Amino acid sequence: MSAPVTVRIAEDPADREACFAIRKEVFVAEQGVPQDIEYDAYDAVAVHVLAVREDGEPLGTGRLLFGEVAAAKTGGDASVGSLGRLAVAGAARGLGIGVALVRAIEEAARAHGLTAVDLHAQTQALGFYERLGYVAYGPEFLDAGIPHRSMRRVL
Repeated sequence: MSAPVTVRIAEDPADREACFAIRKEVFVAEQGVPQDIEYDAYDAVAVHVLAVREDGEPLGTGRLLFGEVAAAKTGGDASVGSLGRLAVAGAARGLGIGVALVRAIEEAARAHGLTAVDLHAQTQALGFYERLGYVAYGPEFLDAGIPHRSMRRVL
C-alpha cells in the first residue's frame, strides 16, 4: 500500500457516511445486496474503520462487532469479535487496502480485550483471508444470496 493512505477509526458523522457510501458502492451496486439488509442495527454499535487517500477520498471500510452483539454471530463467545462489511472501492483494489483494514480491525479487537476475530467470508474471498491467518470452519451458507464460509483468527 502506498504511503498516502490512512486507515482510522470512523468516529465522526462524515467518516461514518463515507463508510456507508463505500458499502453502497460495493455491496448494493456491484453485488446486488438489497439496501434494506446492507445497513442494520449493528451499525449503531460497531467500530467502523475507514481507509482514505491523502486527499480525503474514501477507499475502503470495515466494521467490528464486540461484546454481546458479536456473541450472536460468534457462537456465543463474548471474547471473539465479528469482522464484517469489509469493502474496498473498485478503483482502489489491489493496493493492499483490504489488508490494512483487516489489521486495523484486529487492532481494535485487541484494544477491546478480544482474543479472536470471526468473519463470514464470501467464498471467492477465502484465499484473501487465509493469507491473513484466518481458518475456515463449518459448512458453506448463503448470506444475501451469496455463498459464504465462517472463518476465525486467534489474535
